[in-house]
Amino acid sequence: MRFGRAWGRKLGRPSVQGIRFRMGLAMAVALLPILLLSAAQTQAEFRRQAEDRRIDLQLAAERSAADAKARIDSTVVLLQALAPEGGGFYCEPRLTALVSRLDALSALQRYSATGEPVCASRPASGAAAVAPTADVRGQEWYQRLRQGEDVVMARAPGASGSLIVAVRSERPLGAFQGVMAAVIPLTALQPDIRDPALPSGAQSALIDAQGRLLVSTDPSSFANEGAIARWAGRAQKGEAPLFEARDARDRKHVYAGAPLAGRDLFVLLSAPASGLLSWARLNPIGSFMLPLAAWLVAFLAVMLLSERIVIRWLVYLERVAAIYARGRFSVRPVQAEHAPAEIRTLARTLGSLGDSITTRDKALLDSLDEKDALMREIHHRVKNNLQIISSLLSMQQRAVTDPAARSALGDTRQRITALALIYRTLYQSEDIREADSRTFLTELVGQLIAGEAMRGPLVTSSVDADYLIIDPDRLAPVALWLVEAVSNAQKHAFAGRGGDLKVRFRVLGDTSVLEVQDDGPGAPDIDTAGVGRTLMNAFAKQLRGQAEMVEAPGGGSIARLTFATPEAPQAAAHRPA
Repeated sequence: MRFGRAWGRKLGRPSVQGIRFRMGLAMAVALLPILLLSAAQTQAEFRRQAEDRRIDLQLAAERSAADAKARIDSTVVLLQALAPEGGGFYCEPRLTALVSRLDALSALQRYSATGEPVCASRPASGAAAVAPTADVRGQEWYQRLRQGEDVVMARAPGASGSLIVAVRSERPLGAFQGVMAAVIPLTALQPDIRDPALPSGAQSALIDAQGRLLVSTDPSSFANEGAIARWAGRAQKGEAPLFEARDARDRKHVYAGAPLAGRDLFVLLSAPASGLLSWARLNPIGSFMLPLAAWLVAFLAVMLLSERIVIRWLVYLERVAAIYARGRFSVRPVQAEHAPAEIRTLARTLGSLGDSITTRDKALLDSLDEKDALMREIHHRVKNNLQIISSLLSMQQRAVTDPAARSALGDTRQRITALALIYRTLYQSEDIREADSRTFLTELVGQLIAGEAMRGPLVTSSVDADYLIIDPDRLAPVALWLVEAVSNAQKHAFAGRGGDLKVRFRVLGDTSVLEVQDDGPGAPDIDTAGVGRTLMNAFAKQLRGQAEMVEAPGGGSIARLTFATPEAPQAAAHRPA
């Protein structure tokens, strides 16, 4: 059975140790270099295209900065041209006329050397008003111009989404005369993300020197203010490398930027970074999927062919072997005649094995039956011989007049009767190598009481015994001990009065207890060196147990034998209901 179950585990179900899996694994390993080469080429192509995307993003940022810078430069040139002119009565109409003709400007403003507004263009009809600031002396951009910078750009404080471009106006000797400023909508400077050269998903933004977002096509793509601020700090030092950061949706983006004008304004573009599945945007069928499909087809083909050619026949032979393991050798693997030659050879060998086992089992069973019959005959003859000896002793007992001699012959006859009962029990049982303790003890006590029934007062007996199959070698000392215990009760407890004899046999785990209880006057006062007590102790030692005499709780005495019965746990599993 273990053989059948072991093969069932190996063949009946898929296993990493099975032939099918090992053949498939060997084929997969053989084709693995091709798959690895394809993966390496795909990875190299992926890296190359990812690098091209980064370069395109940087070039697009530089192009966008150049376009916006051109607009700012033209505005600066216009402001420098207007700076020498004074205010005058016609200042406001001239500035308004210029703003109306230039789409990139929202307003033109002039400030005095003290920071007070001199004049400003009027807003166009329907446009949001951009009123000149009453006092710009506290503005950073004004202070920078006053301190000597020629051109300054800053976000318009009073107009959201606008940029102030201001130039310094000087007198002929270089003294600070005032400021000429223009307001440009940031949307006019924002790069166009519809540029086909931009990577897919690209977004644009304008940021100031502190990394603050001025305007963007998608604010969520530029939500990582810390990373953008650090980049702006490096960009002010002339360093503008690409960097990666996560957006508001925790998606990784690649960012590229370029200075728009000096250190005040920067263009920043973003594009989704290449992820784990970005290789799918390449040519997956030709570069990776086709070799992977070939690898999978080869693996599945090996698995299928091994199933059709080898595995199903091995499973069939395994079922036949499992039937053999259950003791049925009449089945032959005839279906394997359609299998490959190696499987047919194995099937014929298995069939020959079944024939050989059948022939050998028949011979062994015949031999066992013959041996069993001989053993039963031997036990029967031994039982008959012991009965003859018991009969001769009975005749001799009747001829002897000495009471002590008659008692000794009677004890000997009881011992021989117990031995004869053992042999009768063995040859009458289904298995001549085993005896049922319950049946044997009941018959033995019945014979011992019946043998003395005609010679004295009435003695009743009862036997309460647990079921236990005892080896014959252990049954003999148990029976002889019981004979001595019953004889002792008959001589000392029931002499001249009769009584009630109780025999109990209990199986307590791997230990058993045999008790003989009488209702006599109490524990007998006999010599511990007597023959009966000596034999009881000897039989107890032979069983590796202990014999003792104790007083019964309700009067009388109990002869107790405690001995080990290692066969008890096995017998419990086969105990009859």
